[in-house]
Amino acid sequence: MKDTTPIAKTASRRPKPAARGGRPRRRKLTFDRVTFFLAFLGVPLAIFVIFVLIPFGEAIFWGMTDWRGFSPDYNFVGFDNFTKMFQDDVFLKALRNVALLAVFVPLVTLTLALGVAVAITLGGPSKGPVRGIRGASFYRIVSFFPYVVPAIIVGLIWAQMYDPNAGLLNGVLTGLGLDRFDTFAWLGEKATAMPSVMFVIVWGLVGFYAVLFIAAIKGVPAELYEAARIDGAGRLRTTVSITLPAIRDSVQTAYIYLGIAALDAFVYVQAMVPNGGPDNSTLTISQRLFNVAFAKQQFGYATAMGVVLAVVTLVFAALVFLVNRLTGGGEGESKRKAPGARARRAAAKGGAG
Repeated sequence: MKDTTPIAKTASRRPKPAARGGRPRRRKLTFDRVTFFLAFLGVPLAIFVIFVLIPFGEAIFWGMTDWRGFSPDYNFVGFDNFTKMFQDDVFLKALRNVALLAVFVPLVTLTLALGVAVAITLGGPSKGPVRGIRGASFYRIVSFFPYVVPAIIVGLIWAQMYDPNAGLLNGVLTGLGLDRFDTFAWLGEKATAMPSVMFVIVWGLVGFYAVLFIAAIKGVPAELYEAARIDGAGRLRTTVSITLPAIRDSVQTAYIYLGIAALDAFVYVQAMVPNGGPDNSTLTISQRLFNVAFAKQQFGYATAMGVVLAVVTLVFAALVFLVNRLTGGGEGESKRKAPGARARRAAAKGGAG
């Protein structure tokens, strides 16, 4: 006679069916659940409120005052600082400059980083197993090296290289026979100042994102690349059809971080063109904020600029998420793929039966 006790115990441990209407029953709040939520949700939420939300709220308050920064006296002026800001031609020029940085710097940096990552991980021989180029570790270290150098050092080094009289760049170009660059001021000409700054930012950041994409590509199953190779797909087609969709989340995250860095860009720009460049062509919001606060001692007005910069950053991140969702990324893509996956599993079970 078989013993039915283990079966009964197993049945008793099964999860209870959902309540009427398809809604799952609420679990009771036990001591373990409460402590878990307090430790892993309550503490991070408290830190976020104390160090993010409260300071941001205080910044909004001080942005509505005429506080001078070095005295406790101030007057509440409402939205006068924000109104004055959008009537300030210099601030509007800085806003346009950071918009250009937020568009071009992430686009160029991520394109170059993706190219380097694909070459290092998938640019090997077209026959045999899919692998990267020979000496991939060396190229990875070389590409990552500029990111190790502090941004202020990078800016100062390139400021010397751009020097019109003794800069290395003009010396090399002149040595190649381009005499018109003998005393060319790369950071002193309106047409070349902003592109020169963008080049330095891209040069300093591309290595880090190349390494980030290398790690993401290594997580893609090799069977996908081998199947594409069997079907006759080339490297460009494989990159567009397999690599990019597989690392889409990493690209989105990198674009947001790069956009935030470009919207600020204070360290690079301040090191190369602290005066804002010719006709304020390289002036950023953070530079304008710094000058208004510490040179003119208008801390209330400067705080209002900081609030606007924070809002612009949040809007930028929201737009990246929105574009990613509208183009088929994120949860929407996984939900569309789920029915097809369930159908394939059902068909497989039917065939097995």
